[in-house]
Amino acid sequence: MARRSRRSNAAPAPAPEAGRSGTPVLAGESLAQLKRALADDARRREEAAEHERARRAEAERERALLREAFEGVQPLGGQERAEHERPRPAPLPVQRELDEQRALQSSLSDEIDIERYLDIDDSISYTAPGIGADVLPRLRRGHWAVAAQIDLHGLRSEEAREALMHFLDDCRLRTLRCVRVIHGKGLGSANRQPVLKGKVRRWLTQRQDVLAFCQARPTDGGAGALVLLLSGPKR
Repeated sequence: MARRSRRSNAAPAPAPEAGRSGTPVLAGESLAQLKRALADDARRREEAAEHERARRAEAERERALLREAFEGVQPLGGQERAEHERPRPAPLPVQRELDEQRALQSSLSDEIDIERYLDIDDSISYTAPGIGADVLPRLRRGHWAVAAQIDLHGLRSEEAREALMHFLDDCRLRTLRCVRVIHGKGLGSANRQPVLKGKVRRWLTQRQDVLAFCQARPTDGGAGALVLLLSGPKR
């Protein structure tokens, strides 16, 4: 009778763990990786602690400098802060000037003789009394950039006068120096006469803030527009 073989009751030995490459990873290698990870973590903790110590040392140094700088300074009694008298800006009579301009606007005449104020050459131009002789040539050459313009085409005389005065008042408040007024060449008027063109010149010569004007360059409107130089803000 054949002898039956005994089976061992012992558990089988575990197979070695395989790494990413498929090769077995020994227990010693896993332990080495764990040690390196712990060492890296300890190094990071030490660097963070060193940074915090340096920050605290710098803050303490700044506090010491402040204590040294303010040594002997006594706080003000009765108030938490000092009150300083601030210089007030010089009052500007803006409203009075606007009132004067409105009064002037209502009294602008269409019948004023302006021939003695105008320079008659290839184009009609104007300079206010006391303005230097170099202003008009510079205005003609475009020395000042045009900052705003108004187009009076299609307006009746009273509408054009009111629109022009409001425009100039606004330019004065905005401290604009050089502007353009488009009055047209009068080709659509009765008898093809430029009625508005002459009236605009009369109105402008009665404005104290108009220092000079001349016919615009061909690229800016030519005979159908004027370029104005306005006075700056009063000091």
